[in-house]
Amino acid sequence: DGGGLLYTSLGVLCCVLVLSVIAVVSIRFSVSGSPFPSSVSSVNSAAITIAELQKKVIAATLANPNPSRAIASDLSYYRNSSFTPIPRKSTLVRKDDKIEEGLARARAAIRKAAVAGNLSMNPGGIYRNAGAFYQSYKEMERKLKVYVYEDGDFILVHNGPCKDIYASEGRFISEMEYGNNKFRTRDPHSAHVYFMPFSVAWMVKFLYVPLSYNLAPLKQYVSDYVRLISTKYPFWNRTHGADHFMLSCHDWAPVTSKGNDFLYNTSIRVLCNANSSEGFNPQKDVSLPEIYLYNGVVSPKLQSPPPANISRPYLGFFAGGLHGHVRETLFDHWKEKDSQLRVYQQLPKDMDYPSEMLHSVFCLCPSGYEVASPRVVEAIYAECVPVMLSDHYVFPFSDVLNWEAFSLQVNISDIPRLKDILLAVPDDKYMKLKEGMRAVRKHFELNRPARRFDMFHMILHSIWLRRLNLRL
Repeated sequence: DGGGLLYTSLGVLCCVLVLSVIAVVSIRFSVSGSPFPSSVSSVNSAAITIAELQKKVIAATLANPNPSRAIASDLSYYRNSSFTPIPRKSTLVRKDDKIEEGLARARAAIRKAAVAGNLSMNPGGIYRNAGAFYQSYKEMERKLKVYVYEDGDFILVHNGPCKDIYASEGRFISEMEYGNNKFRTRDPHSAHVYFMPFSVAWMVKFLYVPLSYNLAPLKQYVSDYVRLISTKYPFWNRTHGADHFMLSCHDWAPVTSKGNDFLYNTSIRVLCNANSSEGFNPQKDVSLPEIYLYNGVVSPKLQSPPPANISRPYLGFFAGGLHGHVRETLFDHWKEKDSQLRVYQQLPKDMDYPSEMLHSVFCLCPSGYEVASPRVVEAIYAECVPVMLSDHYVFPFSDVLNWEAFSLQVNISDIPRLKDILLAVPDDKYMKLKEGMRAVRKHFELNRPARRFDMFHMILHSIWLRRLNLRL
């Protein structure tokens, strides 16, 4: 009768529903050994189960003129799930081609702008080619997408020091990970470059045994990290890491990067320790400015540009420890030997560093054990002309900036004649150097949130140029 037919139909529908659930669970177990989908297994199990569902639709249609209810429960699982099917290979190829076509158009626009030139865009003459730089920066803002790997423990990855001499490292990681910038993409297939956000400074703090001089744990961590991302994702293996970058301001970052040969030789390494005699390659690597943030901020005395009429009674100034051969030479000739060229190994208690910079015409920036020094950025803030005393130091952003417009470079062999060299600088050249420092200051500022043309954006621009494989 009618009641029996209704119960029979309901029984059939219930059986179909139970069988479909069993099929979904059993397939997941067979693919991944777990009923909970992973990023890989969920896609595979979905493909198999959907095929099974198609068979059920046919069977249910033959047995029931209204099969939608019989399969509604199964389909709702996929409507509510968060899996994203892997794009077809042809789709990925087309996306890669589109990225490369966009880069080719950017190169062409930059080369065209480089020929045109525009002196009004180059205050203080601080740019090597102002037209090329501004066009390249504009193209970067339009196009550049950075994928940040989400793997790794929070203590050593996705985090970094923001309140000390390694602040450049921590602040970039923080801005890239948590800032409201338009460059980060969650779609790795749309990325131009891939950021490995581990912190060498934190590795040294948590993995290094003090006074052991054993850097093997640091290199091993980097090796394991690269092995993880190259196994889990396809992007590293496509280019052997050439479109990947790491960033660190710690002196040991170059050695730590030797944990993987391709990272050391092929990837973009953004480093404060940019020593060309120790493996730093300016063709692919990026020189990172070193800046000391006391308690997270620049010294209050240097935060605002000094008044133009500030008195500068002293010719030159430096105070710092005896680190490396450059400072040893400087101390041998000038340590506490001249009242105008004031050089100290230890600053007297009645003096403070920012005030002495503000009262000096030139600020000496000798390398220590490594080439970089936070005094360079501090000198620019103080509008105290940086005097670069270093061997093999690749200056930050030197692919774009003309350092001769806002600093002096003195050979180490000329340190005995240092006072004569500084006294010989004409007044008009000094005024041009001050103009250059005022113009270039914005490129060495760390802002929260980041602002156009500040240090965060200049770092990204240097990485962008390496991805373009273009010299301005």
